[in-house]
Amino acid sequence: MMCRWLWGWACFWSAATALAHTLPLGDGKVSQIPQAGYVMACQSEHRGRGAMGPTPWIVGDHWDPIQKPMVQGRRYWHEAYINISEVIAGVVQQRHVEGNGLPVNAPTGQFPIAQSDPAFRYDRNPNRIRAQTVTYDLPWQPILAAQASCLPMGPIGIALNGVAIFNALDDLGRDAVAHEVQDSCQGHPQEQGAYHYHGPSDCLSGSQQPAQLLGYALDGFGIYSMWDEQGRQLTNADLDACHGRTSKVRWNGQEVTMYHYVMTEEYPYTLGCFRGTPLTLTHLRMQHPPFPRQLPPPPGQGHLRRQW
Repeated sequence: MMCRWLWGWACFWSAATALAHTLPLGDGKVSQIPQAGYVMACQSEHRGRGAMGPTPWIVGDHWDPIQKPMVQGRRYWHEAYINISEVIAGVVQQRHVEGNGLPVNAPTGQFPIAQSDPAFRYDRNPNRIRAQTVTYDLPWQPILAAQASCLPMGPIGIALNGVAIFNALDDLGRDAVAHEVQDSCQGHPQEQGAYHYHGPSDCLSGSQQPAQLLGYALDGFGIYSMWDEQGRQLTNADLDACHGRTSKVRWNGQEVTMYHYVMTEEYPYTLGCFRGTPLTLTHLRMQHPPFPRQLPPPPGQGHLRRQW
């Protein structure tokens, strides 16, 4: 039997294994303090809108990623770009990130979800993918903070392909990866049109390779693949309350032993809290231009620049 999700992260398993594979549901695992396997959320109440259709792939406290539908369509965004570079601001060395929030060299589904799409029965996401203005200045060598800090709704990091990474919660405070219907790359847009991931995506280059950098959290620490340097799949049991660990990784072109986050197939998927000092809203911008304007790559910059 062929794997249903050719581009989905469920393809990490063989078809025979995947048919019997279910994951623990993250609903209710929200905390105001650092706690392994939980999201330490800045927001104490969640009263937004989320997918309200039936969820036959969720049974009790587990869910089946193979049975969950996905949004149809396969669109590539040729205007997508991401530029990650080293900059010196006075005596401060920073990692400058700028882009338009669209996935480089990866497809999206067709949004808004069409009524003819079988996924419409389960999730009627009405949002259209729109180019964003993304500018982050992250520490080149992030430092562990004295205390962990909470995760906001919205961006908590950015993938190397330019897509925003959100925390594991939907607007109702539930397990977003389990409840919301995403496309074959496990992404979808929110109200302002920002396309984003809540968890792993096989459309991220290197996601199935050992100890591969996949993106950066907004405290500057790297987010790595779910396999350690020996090729062993990591789980929540291997990680701390912020969903990270200290081990050997490649960082800024060198092999070093340092703290980093890990994407896992288990909730909370990416980060449980910030272990470093995150950017605040006064230090970052992520917004959409007036629709339907789209942002082209800056002249001479190209779609994808050097990544550290």
